[in-house]
Amino acid sequence: TRYFVDHRKVRFIGGRGGAGGHSFYSEPRKIFGGPDGGNGGDGGHVILKADQQMKSLSSVLPFYQGFHGERGGRKNCYGSNGACVYVKVPVGTLVKEDGEVVADLTQHGEEYVAAYGGAGGKGNRFFLSNENRAPTLFTPGEPGQERVLHLELKTTAHAGLVGFPNAGKSSLLRAISRAKPAVAAYPFTTLNPHVGVVHYQDYEQVAVADIPGLIKGAHQNRGLGMAFLRHIERCRFLLYVVDLSVSQPWIQLQDLKYELEQYKTGLSERPCVVIGNKIDLAQSRINLPLLKEQIDERVIALSALTGDNLEELFLHLRELYDAYVKTEESRGQSPVKW
Repeated sequence: TRYFVDHRKVRFIGGRGGAGGHSFYSEPRKIFGGPDGGNGGDGGHVILKADQQMKSLSSVLPFYQGFHGERGGRKNCYGSNGACVYVKVPVGTLVKEDGEVVADLTQHGEEYVAAYGGAGGKGNRFFLSNENRAPTLFTPGEPGQERVLHLELKTTAHAGLVGFPNAGKSSLLRAISRAKPAVAAYPFTTLNPHVGVVHYQDYEQVAVADIPGLIKGAHQNRGLGMAFLRHIERCRFLLYVVDLSVSQPWIQLQDLKYELEQYKTGLSERPCVVIGNKIDLAQSRINLPLLKEQIDERVIALSALTGDNLEELFLHLRELYDAYVKTEESRGQSPVKW
């Protein structure tokens, strides 16, 4: 089983440059032909490349090194450069060095040089001068750049399921997509984000992320804390999942918005819909009209367990997606496609 991985610590080393050549030209009747050692080739870079086919950092290894440049040859032949090593990472990968963001790969095909290769050495032909007609000096190639970088993935799903543990987010994702997050009859919370894709008849695909459950104080890194909130940051619209069977379910919504706003200003104001889950329970049907009185947002009451009223969610999810696509195109930007 290949698990979802959203952070990696990776060591990158660029390829070493090839040494310069050391030789003198010689052929019959031309014994003192002079120096003809060529320069060495440059070492290859290690390059991070964003690829929308990649959805996790699970395939990224802990160490990468570029190919070395070749040594300079006779007859002023230069050594060939070392090939670059490309490391494919998902779109939405943050690259950090010593806690500071050095790159944010948000577009398909975007590249970042993680480690530069070393320059090739000079052959003895390079040091030929009027004062030194037979130089024996040549230089070795320089070592490649060495860096330790932290790769951090912020899920680039269209919609994010936001809710407290046991609100039914994983069950809802299983009901609307083919994703299979763990669901059980006892209280627990999802530890890793799961992304499910909702398919429509016109072949549009809307990605919905089941984010690890939020608790009070998450913006202070309590519980899963930042591991939860960094994935919400990239979602274009939010689906607040509220357990209708508990008393005063609108308090859950207030707490969720407070945590999002404390983490990043304006995050709670993104386009959203409130999903009242567990409508199949008697207490939920009593709380539903009370919830609608307390909040201004649209409420979709459904049951992820029995599948009641999922059609309304599908239709409204498509409305939110179409509005997002129209907004991005009006700005001259290309919307994220799955």
